[in-house]
Amino acid sequence: MRLNMHKLKNKFKKLLLSAVTIGTVGLLAGCGVSASGVEADNSGVTESQSEANGSGQNYAGSDSQKLQIVATIFPEYDWEKEILGEQADNVELTLLLGNGTDMHSFQPTMEDILKVSTCDIFIYVGGESDAWVADALKGAGNPNRKVVNLMEVLGDQVKEEEIVEGMQDEDGHAHEDGHTHDDDLEYDEHVWLSLKNASLFCDTIASILADADPEHSKLYQQNADTYEERLAVLDQEYKTTVEQSQFKTVLFADRFPFRYLTDDYELTYYAAFTGCSAETDASFETITFLAGKLDELKLPVVFTIENSDQKIAKAVIENTKTKDQKILSLNSMQSVTKKEVEEGTTYLSIMENNLEILKEAL
Repeated sequence: MRLNMHKLKNKFKKLLLSAVTIGTVGLLAGCGVSASGVEADNSGVTESQSEANGSGQNYAGSDSQKLQIVATIFPEYDWEKEILGEQADNVELTLLLGNGTDMHSFQPTMEDILKVSTCDIFIYVGGESDAWVADALKGAGNPNRKVVNLMEVLGDQVKEEEIVEGMQDEDGHAHEDGHTHDDDLEYDEHVWLSLKNASLFCDTIASILADADPEHSKLYQQNADTYEERLAVLDQEYKTTVEQSQFKTVLFADRFPFRYLTDDYELTYYAAFTGCSAETDASFETITFLAGKLDELKLPVVFTIENSDQKIAKAVIENTKTKDQKILSLNSMQSVTKKEVEEGTTYLSIMENNLEILKEAL
């Protein structure tokens, strides 16, 4: 039987969380903690802005009249900021994974669970890496909390995680038949890497914000519409770039979290591992397969994701005939840091930079 390390890690994470949740529920029940009483979590990024807007409206679960919003990953956080616009000064917006932690290895603290339990709006991806969320939401807290699960928003547009030809499976073997077997079925949770998906998510977020704060519903929808126009312009730029490119294939000597993006523009891909793989060492079989594809297709670039040590990419290049391919990285936004956020990094700026890298590669 194939050993799925990603699933085993999540089972352990849920067991660990169950113990933490018991303590958290007891703390909430004993102390009567409301959203306004939760201390800031130093592991995340919290935009605690000015005092309440003076409208006199008490947001659900908040004594301070501030809307309490928690986002697990950077894209969700940035979309919220864009849609809030000038109202961002009147909410407390928290990014849980704000210290560069990859979502696949994130372990929530008690402070994280408190924030999720007592906030007014909670946004998360909803994939295997968020297995901890179900238990966190069971705790005592804000009964009027609104929850956005990105994968549920997508519905049947969520893609199965596939193992394509040459991709190394959990047993260390390169796949030959180019499809995922039923007993290995998982869903690809990297849904934010499609600009089309992002537009759909922003619609949902604007609607949820309008429900929570009806007084500013028109502002939220206007901001969402404006932002979605920018997403659409960038989407068209990607489409034009691929249509005019010499190459229609990308090759990753790394994990591959970009299936939603490549499918949007009908790009073929080869990769060492799936997007959620816990593997870090590629087999010789995988390396030689990828090197052979570089030679066969005459591809000038080997891709990695952000923060790669490029060890596998260099090994692949060393096994090609020409040994002259360039290594470029695409940013999957899985480890954006607080410093990057403070320096002005946005979802759009990262996607724009990814486009420039694709232009160079294709």
